Amino acid sequence: MDTGRYNVLLVDDDVAQIDLARRAAAESCPEINLIAVGGGDAALDWFSAAHEKREHLPHIILLDLKLPKLDGLAVLRTLRGHDETRDIPILVFSAEYTQDDVQMSYRAGANSFVAKPTDLVQFAEFFRERLAYWMHPQQRNMIFTAKNAVTER
Repeated sequence: MDTGRYNVLLVDDDVAQIDLARRAAAESCPEINLIAVGGGDAALDWFSAAHEKREHLPHIILLDLKLPKLDGLAVLRTLRGHDETRDIPILVFSAEYTQDDVQMSYRAGANSFVAKPTDLVQFAEFFRERLAYWMHPQQRNMIFTAKNAVTER
């Protein structure tokens, strides 16, 4: 990742996981500005408020699949339905999942599906590897080029 700051939105209802992610980001990736919201409804509310205030949207979204009330797939579908969020990389993760969960996530517009990190070391590695990959300028350009090619057909 380059020397800039990256806004990363974490959508997770598990307070311990959010704390773990914050610690891992602070210790291993100081270029990350981690914004955490506690569920699907909270994520959509956050996007609505950010849009109204004309705040910067996140560079990447980490979305827990298993959320109460409004689950991760519903959030994913909603975000992919809006122009403002259509091109933001969304990484779906879950501690427990099936192959159907993975396939449904990709069909709904996920850029990646990964096993949820379970400790500080795994979360730090997750941030270093996955976010570096998705925030790499060439990768970002490939995302936008591929989406534009599909849209232009």
